[in-house]
Formats: sequence, structure tokens, C-alpha cells
Amino acid sequence: MNKKIAHVLTGRAKQITPEETVIQPLPHKDFRFANPFIVIHHIGPETIPPGSEMRIHPHPHRGFSPVSFMIEGEGYHMDNAGHKGTIATGGIQWMFAGKGLLHSEGPTKEFLAKGGVQEMIQIWVNVPKAHKWDDPYYQNAPADQLPFVLEQEGVQLRLASGSYEGKSSPMKSFTPITAIIGTIAKGKQVQVEALPGYQALLYIFRGSVTVNGTAASMHQLYVFEKEESGISITADEDAGILFLSAEPIDEPVAAKDNFVMNTMEEVDQAIEDYKNGVFGTLAY
Repeated sequence: MNKKIAHVLTGRAKQITPEETVIQPLPHKDFRFANPFIVIHHIGPETIPPGSEMRIHPHPHRGFSPVSFMIEGEGYHMDNAGHKGTIATGGIQWMFAGKGLLHSEGPTKEFLAKGGVQEMIQIWVNVPKAHKWDDPYYQNAPADQLPFVLEQEGVQLRLASGSYEGKSSPMKSFTPITAIIGTIAKGKQVQVEALPGYQALLYIFRGSVTVNGTAASMHQLYVFEKEESGISITADEDAGILFLSAEPIDEPVAAKDNFVMNTMEEVDQAIEDYKNGVFGTLAY
């Protein structure tokens, strides 16, 4: 049986730095969290002129994982726990902030020098209380390490995280999630199955689709009821989608600024720790 749709949420523009504006479908004024999915930010597509200088400068995180899907372009990650890496078109990077760190991110210096189109989606994945104070880690994978799923002509969907159709992504996490991202040509239809009882979301980053009889267009997010399993997706025009599913974390969520904890006291402590230099320093 196909799932019922609980919400169709339209992303809105949100300025996250003086230089950077994103489309944010989650959290939304009509629906805050689909725990463990806390935030979805869609950046671009934007054409970056050659010789540009742009990045999100060092900033703190604690208590969750920022996960980035590079739709087009090339991005870097650097943090003061000693991790660094780059991803290109089709790749994924997964940083676990744990007890806290500083990191910076943005287009690579090489990409800025030559210019081009940059587009990515970043999600914030919550972790259980038991792991919020664990040591940070970082991992990434290029597109060719992410297997194709739901294969047919006109469908280019990769498994960025989790397991599906007996295939697995190399990403590891305290919060196992299934993430499928890619494109569906106009007129093509796919049937996605999510485990009953799990959170299931579908974000449209390009074009328009009809899902279980309901139409949605670019920048809209479907949030499904937890019962049943089926999600039928038909592309009304060439479309790009991100499907997310995970077992709910049934714990309190307190999220503010760059922190995702269980209580506001813990968030306030994180803010104070950042002000007092507990998170350390990062030069770039």
C-alpha cells in the first residue's frame, strides 16, 4: 500500500551568512522536525564567475551530522579535529560533529579559480543522546562508489546512504539513514519502498513530480505518514529528487543556531562554550 502524505512543504529563502542564501524546506513554520531529519538546505544552482572568493567561514557544531550531497560542482571540508576532504558532482560527505568542533566549507579553491555551476543539498541528521558527546569524524565518497538503484532508462538515482535493493553505500553513521538522490526523466515512474514506521521524506530539487496522486514542484518537500511503505513517483517534467528515510529518534530535540541537543540548557551551554573558546580555533 502507498503511504499517505502528511505535509507538502514549500522551501523558503533563508540567509545563513551575509553572503549565502539557501532554500529551506525543513524546518518549516507548518512542520518543524522529522527526527532524525532536522534541517534541509538547498544551495544553488548558481553560476560562480572565475576568480571568485566565497566560503562559509569557520563555525561550530555539536550533537549532530551535517551531510552534504553535491549535485553539481566541487566542494571542500576542513575542521579543527584534523579532517579535510573534497567532493565533486554526485559525491557525498558526512561530518559527525559529536562533542563539538569548528569547520569551514564551500567551493574548492580550484573550482573558484575556473568558475562554474555549483549546487548542493545539505541535511542535518540528528544522533541519539547516547552518542552526542562522542568524538567527531568525517567521511566522504565519490559518485562512482554510490550504486545505482531503481534502474531503468531515463532514471539516474544513486544510493548515497544506507541499503536498498541489496546494495549498500559506504557511509557509516550512528543514525542509519537511506538516502537516494538523482534525476528522473519526464514521463518515467519509479516505486520507492520505505520501511513502515520509519520517517520518509521526498524533496524536489528540480522540475516537478506527482507522488501518490499529489503534485509538487521544485523546492517542495513531501513528509509522509509512517504507516504503509509505498511511494510512487512520476516525473511530470525532467526532475531531480532526494528521498530520505530513517527510524525515528524518539527523544526530545532542542535545536538553535549550529547545535542540535536534547535540552535548551545543553544548547545554551554550547553557545557559551563557543564564546569561551572551548571549540578551539580554525585558521581557514
